[in-house]
Amino acid sequence: QVHLVESGGGSVQAGGSLRLSCAASGRTFSSYRMGWFRQGPGEEREFVAAINWSGGTTYYADSVKGRFTISIDNAKNTVYLQMNSLKSEDTAIYYCANGPVSRSRHYARNYDYWGQGIQVTVSS
Repeated sequence: QVHLVESGGGSVQAGGSLRLSCAASGRTFSSYRMGWFRQGPGEEREFVAAINWSGGTTYYADSVKGRFTISIDNAKNTVYLQMNSLKSEDTAIYYCANGPVSRSRHYARNYDYWGQGIQVTVSS
């Protein structure tokens, strides 16, 4: 069992920054990855970024590449999503998730555990 808790969301003006955190507890993480997804009103949950616990390889959706950075603090079992140059279209509920590296990182169905979600609102 894995327990994930997000924090750090909120409201910001376009061009601003926010940092999301996801504290993880539970099973050994070495063969797993952490992902961030987001879901806007009336939209499907979409992939944002992912990072492998072992080695720290990172992946990004094209829509956030160059603006968002995903990172891990292994000592704290915490994953971060630094979001810069935020746009109104980044407004969504953001979720962190945990899943095995053997599955494709892009699809929500490939992640086994999810946080409760946290709201990010960007006003223009």
